[in-house]
Amino acid sequence: MATGLGAAGPEDPVADSAPGGPGEEGVAASPVRTVVASLRPGKAAAALGGRRLRLQPACGAAGAEAEADAEAEAAPPAEGAGRGREAGPGAEAEAEARPLPPVCASPLRGLWRAEKAALYCDQVLRGAKAEDADEAMSKYLLEKLKLRDKWLGVWKTNPELFFVKYEEASIPFVGILVEVTCKPHQNSSSCFEVTVSVAEPFSSNIANIPRDLVDGILEELEHSVPLLEVYPVEGQDADIWDIALALEVVRFFYDFLWRDWDDEENCENYSALIEERINLWCDIQDGTIPAPIAQRFKKTLEKYKKKRVELIEYQNNIKEDPSAAEAVECWKKYYEIVMLCGLLKMWEDLRLRVHGPFFPRILRRRKGKRDFEKTVTHIVAKVMTTEMVKDLSSDTLLQQHDDLDLALDSCYSGDTVVIFPGEYQSASLALLTDDIIIKGIGKREDIMITSEPSHDSFVVSKADNVKLMNLSLIQQGTVDGIVVVESGHMTLENCVLKCEGTGVCVLTGATLTITDSEITGAQGAGVELYPGSIAILERNEIHHCNNLRTSDSSKSTLGGVNIKALPAPKLKMTNNHIYSNSGYGVSILQPTEQFFIVAEEVLNEGAASGDNIDDKMICRIMQNLNLEMNNNKIEANLKGDIRIGTN
Repeated sequence: MATGLGAAGPEDPVADSAPGGPGEEGVAASPVRTVVASLRPGKAAAALGGRRLRLQPACGAAGAEAEADAEAEAAPPAEGAGRGREAGPGAEAEAEARPLPPVCASPLRGLWRAEKAALYCDQVLRGAKAEDADEAMSKYLLEKLKLRDKWLGVWKTNPELFFVKYEEASIPFVGILVEVTCKPHQNSSSCFEVTVSVAEPFSSNIANIPRDLVDGILEELEHSVPLLEVYPVEGQDADIWDIALALEVVRFFYDFLWRDWDDEENCENYSALIEERINLWCDIQDGTIPAPIAQRFKKTLEKYKKKRVELIEYQNNIKEDPSAAEAVECWKKYYEIVMLCGLLKMWEDLRLRVHGPFFPRILRRRKGKRDFEKTVTHIVAKVMTTEMVKDLSSDTLLQQHDDLDLALDSCYSGDTVVIFPGEYQSASLALLTDDIIIKGIGKREDIMITSEPSHDSFVVSKADNVKLMNLSLIQQGTVDGIVVVESGHMTLENCVLKCEGTGVCVLTGATLTITDSEITGAQGAGVELYPGSIAILERNEIHHCNNLRTSDSSKSTLGGVNIKALPAPKLKMTNNHIYSNSGYGVSILQPTEQFFIVAEEVLNEGAASGDNIDDKMICRIMQNLNLEMNNNKIEANLKGDIRIGTN
């Protein structure tokens, strides 16, 4: 297998634009400003006198006139080094490199997620297992490289190959126009190398990079560079466009889709796993996963790759039998990688992604009651009038706030927050630890609380007993459940929940009561019960859920209520209306086949028509699961009313 480091080029596919976005324009015109850099020690640098360069980014015609005469700054040559040429008055003028031509726009950017999945699964991998993926990628790339053995491309490499001291942000890469001769012979497509020579006219993204320096570096490399560092330029024929697409496919595979643990876990359907990772990438690009959270994933992936390289390099530097200290250090690095590996795996499942350790939720400690044992009613309104508090008793302690966050931050256990009509936002709703009541006054549609799109969570509670009444919760951008009950008991009464991420999530050991409320728009289930949770649902409407943005929404069966039943949660449903969901009305999921077999046996007892499930049989299964369902109306759900199956 390949190392999985992918292209050594400087471009990061995670940061690419969304499908249909602007294509890559080669090397964009940089602001004209000089950057001082010191040459990397070596024969090429010694031949130039070990000098420093005041680099000038190459630009188009508009900027070329602004600072076309940037010069190289001479530095005293290192002891023993040749004199070389010095820049400055009287020095021989060096011809500036021309700006780089545009490279072929990234073909992958114009593909939607279904097209990307079809490309990788059907055309490239073709049913290959994880351990054969590297061979499949190599075969695909070799077929495309046979189209043309010579072409022009831009070699984009790490500036450290040329310089030791430079401003990283100002020189993201060194680009050189080269002629490529393709004679790859390695087994791994991620390790292919090709022969290159500097193409005429001499072109670079750094206008005054010395030609002698480039020639010298290529000689040291024996004119052999990684194929994935070379980007075909525009203006060549259709065969070169196909090669550009193949290179992009391979780069993206090793940079984002490939994991070194895949072939160790005997994945039965590797193509399905690759499709899930493509969906994750597309969710990052189209904003389904908010940018701050996407940055966490990106940093975790980068850290994983870095730590893995560090471990390999550390092991290679151990010449003989490792000492005790070296063995301990190896184990330490290994376990760091294992932890990062586990975090990355969580991102490949929406529900794990939402509830995994990427989301440090409530770290706030409970305040408890006030020292003087009194409770306070917090009024949230721009202006408080006597009419607002006329129904309160005369001895009620009042505090008025024009900001919901201020009110929640001022609460102690036993307090009540009264919200008057208006639009509000509150980060503190994701930090509910004390037993409080939050209620709206007036029509629930007039008390609108929206989530912050840049935040991970909206409403999260681990209070023993917290209650939300007569409110409209409107989720915008947050990927977490609209309401997450981590522990304790939460009550939602007469509320409207308009979801964008997952719906209401009740985690293991937590309890939820929802009455007279409406839940709509969730990407997954409207209400999701984790093993060992408890929920009471009465007189609610749950509809138009399971709006998952996936390449094939038919694969998902989640809908109104999803129950993970080992250990069995406790659920009581009375007088609810569950309708028009894209999956099932109620899904009962088992992590193993065990219960499914038992349930199937119960269903098959006396089932004359084979596939028909009558109400008595459903009731028997519900009793086994500690579920109580009375007078519920479940209708018009796309997949059906009730499903009992396995994850």
